[in-house]
Amino acid sequence: MSMSIRLPKNLLLILSSVILGFALLFTPLLKAEASVSWGQEVVEVGKRYIGTKFKWAGNTPKAGFDASGYTQYIFKTSAAKMNLPHSSKGQYQLGKSVEKSQLKQGDLVFFNTDGKGISFVGIYDGNGNFLAATSKGVKYQSLNTKYWKDRYVGAKRILKE
Repeated sequence: MSMSIRLPKNLLLILSSVILGFALLFTPLLKAEASVSWGQEVVEVGKRYIGTKFKWAGNTPKAGFDASGYTQYIFKTSAAKMNLPHSSKGQYQLGKSVEKSQLKQGDLVFFNTDGKGISFVGIYDGNGNFLAATSKGVKYQSLNTKYWKDRYVGAKRILKE
């Protein structure tokens, strides 16, 4: 003897509508999430540490950051999950060179601040600005100031496009 459960047609219609509604409701969220680039994600993580103190050889928020320690930490803890060397010169050896006019969010920008070659690095955020751990802590800087213009060496793209 077989027993079958009969559901009212209206109940099936309601359940189907609810399932379809949830699918439509959450689809835009998935699309929006997928449209965030690696560079945007790296910059968003970098912004969380604005105001973190400077510490020579530092590479954690608790201890403080120096320039390459900051970029090392951000790239490792962001979705990029990249291990960078804790030196500006070492980071300059990575990726491909990028013209200043072609910079994208997440590119690394390099400077000669000590007169001996590459000695400082930051993370480009667009519109001529970058994030960096300066002697005054992590903050935004402008590539267009005389100080940074005079010391700019180049940029590297190390993220997947």
